[in-house]
Amino acid sequence: MGEATVKTLEGRTATPSPKVTADGPVPEVAPTGVPAGGRLRRLRTPRRPRIWFEILLIAVSYWTYSLIRNAVPEQKAQALRNADWIWHAEKTLGIAVEQTVNHAVNSVTWLVISMNYYYATLHFLVTIGVLVWLYRRHPGRYAAARLAIFATTGVALVGYYLYPLAPPRLMNGQDFIDTVLVHHTWGSMASGNLKNMSNQYAAMPSMHIGWSLWCGLVIFALASAPWAKILGLLYPTLTLIVIVATANHFWLDAVGGLLCLAFGYGVSYVWYGALPHRLARVPLPVPVPAGPVNLNAARQ
Repeated sequence: MGEATVKTLEGRTATPSPKVTADGPVPEVAPTGVPAGGRLRRLRTPRRPRIWFEILLIAVSYWTYSLIRNAVPEQKAQALRNADWIWHAEKTLGIAVEQTVNHAVNSVTWLVISMNYYYATLHFLVTIGVLVWLYRRHPGRYAAARLAIFATTGVALVGYYLYPLAPPRLMNGQDFIDTVLVHHTWGSMASGNLKNMSNQYAAMPSMHIGWSLWCGLVIFALASAPWAKILGLLYPTLTLIVIVATANHFWLDAVGGLLCLAFGYGVSYVWYGALPHRLARVPLPVPVPAGPVNLNAARQ
């Protein structure tokens, strides 16, 4: 079918112009009130999030993630072999500096204790904080950004299953220091009294990097203050130093986290047709047509 036309009183036809708002053109609407393209397009159109649904979704998703992650069989022998291979590969590439950084940081007590608490807490606090900020200040971009981090986390679970990997602190004969155990700090779920509650051999990919880089990119792209943009860039950088210094990850685990994040943003782009920061800050209203115009009544 061609473009819709409107019959004027003079008998001529005219094509209505699309409505335009400050945030861009308003989408076409089909006679049923569903955006042109059907219900699929409606699902892919950003809308204002609902607080109860988001809290429930995040809670259920994290519970599911933890359940699946910890249900992956702890293939200790294979995980240790993979760790040896990663360590050898990094030595071959000349980037095997994890042990040097681990020992250097461990010699500064206040610094290593701070890093232990950083590793244990900010991974969750900053991520939740960025989600809340998006919900309140950028509701039109929230769903796309949320989908990116959810897809990132989902594909990471595949990595944990297919490639069990021991962290450096659990390797045999490599003299890495488990900083949580040595300094008796409350921290990693993979150390101390909490180690039986978490899969010890799910180091690849690093979701500390995947989540922190997601937070950093969102803040850098959407924050208006220059200092906030700088913090957005510093956060994943500091996280990378922390995961290495505490012997929880190799450098290459961070590369795995980066690849998972790229996948997550790809899924979000395919679904919404744009990266989160390219969408309207506030969801555009979907207008409902008033119904057919009675031209006979208009002439009277």
